[in-house]
Amino acid sequence: MIVTDRKNVAKFTFPSDLEIAMSRVFDVPRELVFQVCTDPNLVPQWWGPRGLVTTVDKMDMKPGGVWRFVQRGPDGSEYAFHGVYREIVPPTRIVDTFEFEGMPGHVIIETMIFEEHEGQTKLMGTSLFQTIEDRDGMLKSGMQEGWAESMDRLEELLQKEKSL
Repeated sequence: MIVTDRKNVAKFTFPSDLEIAMSRVFDVPRELVFQVCTDPNLVPQWWGPRGLVTTVDKMDMKPGGVWRFVQRGPDGSEYAFHGVYREIVPPTRIVDTFEFEGMPGHVIIETMIFEEHEGQTKLMGTSLFQTIEDRDGMLKSGMQEGWAESMDRLEELLQKEKSL
């Protein structure tokens, strides 16, 4: 678990040997969180670490639709990720596959749940891995830090969008 002195941080748990669960609470309505997470024009503003530029190559938000994001570093390095949407239930749930193109064949099933309570939204993400080695490899790659930074960036964008 990442520990900071901030009040609202990304929390990580391990429900099973093959799962990593992440959560974060945002002080905005669920519909806004869902909208920002599913708008291809807004995703590049929060998805991934600050030091990389994210481009949405494809984002067909429907069951069976594909997505592909490409991240570029200041040194020209490129990292691409893609998947297929399995389930989309606005504004409560998205299930998709996630695959890093640098390691083909290691497919993760991602589930995002958007839960609202008194105007706040708890975003819960669960990644289900094929093997313990895949889970451990993702953890070693910096997944926790990357997800936490993405959630910080999402918070900043949500506050900006909320004030519009």
